[in-house]
Amino acid sequence: MMALGDRDAVSAAGGPERHVPVLLNEVLEWLAPQPGKVVVDGTFGAGGYSRALLARGAKVVGIDRDPDAIAGGQELVREADGDLILVPGQFADLEQHARASGFDGVDGVVLDLGVSSMQLDEAERGFSFLRDGPLDMRMEQAGPSAADVVNELPVRDLIRVIGLLGEEKRATSVAHAIDRARQEKPFEGTLELANLIEKVLGRSPKKAQIHPATRTFQALRIYVNGELHQAAEALGAAERILKPGGRLVLVSFHSLEDRIVKRFLQDRTKTRGGGSRHMPEAEVPPATFEMLTRKAVEAAAGETDVNPRARSAKLRAGRRTEAPARDLDIHEAGVPRLAAFHGLGG
Repeated sequence: MMALGDRDAVSAAGGPERHVPVLLNEVLEWLAPQPGKVVVDGTFGAGGYSRALLARGAKVVGIDRDPDAIAGGQELVREADGDLILVPGQFADLEQHARASGFDGVDGVVLDLGVSSMQLDEAERGFSFLRDGPLDMRMEQAGPSAADVVNELPVRDLIRVIGLLGEEKRATSVAHAIDRARQEKPFEGTLELANLIEKVLGRSPKKAQIHPATRTFQALRIYVNGELHQAAEALGAAERILKPGGRLVLVSFHSLEDRIVKRFLQDRTKTRGGGSRHMPEAEVPPATFEMLTRKAVEAAAGETDVNPRARSAKLRAGRRTEAPARDLDIHEAGVPRLAAFHGLGG
């Protein structure tokens, strides 16, 4: 077993890493890891959650779709001496990854649904409009890139992607400006696209600290990586692999993710089917989870002061019951229907 001493959770997981795990102490509180427990860390990243879970004596199955994260985690695998299994793959497939690692049931699942700050910090990954780099945004570093989407997606579909996934009110203006520009020259770099969006939208004096391209870049990243599909599928997978009493802890960073998480937990913890004096109560399937967090848990001021990424974070948690897992319709769970592009979206 890995020994990290008695440092507090933030110190244990943070160290010299560039990525500071968000809401770490709260994640540990709701997961309640103990020696002998098995936890799936579906978004391994820089290993912040996994390191803290190992320090509490848990065994961890870490999953990440980013080859850089898998390579960077090998030192922690060696330090953990058998208590950490690190798997390249998507967290939507966490059930299969857990079973392939030798666990037919697990005691906890944790997912940090935001993009890693490591990815944002590396200009060559193309996630950020603050640093010039190729317009890429692929977490798995394979498949269609953001440049492919921007340059080839029909304008009507581009409007829906930016409007629905970026919640950009002026998606039509942005998409048509992109369409005009790409007919002259295909987009290649992040700043090239960001500068165009800034010209279209301008800068709001009330929101001077927020770049006008923020929502469009969010939309492209979510679309390229199928993030909402992944999140919804992962919830269903967690429901199937968690043992009775097992805990599901989810940290989301924008309203689209949180809406899916909230809707899933509300549906899976429901014990009554509504009804009225005119209509009988509808039957509902047995609840598959108990709600652990009555409302979303947010970061305290002390954490947001040192880690701005935590400002938008929301944590929700549930505990698995003995009821059988149910089928999940990802669109009913809140995933928008979008046109597919080279295997993306849908």
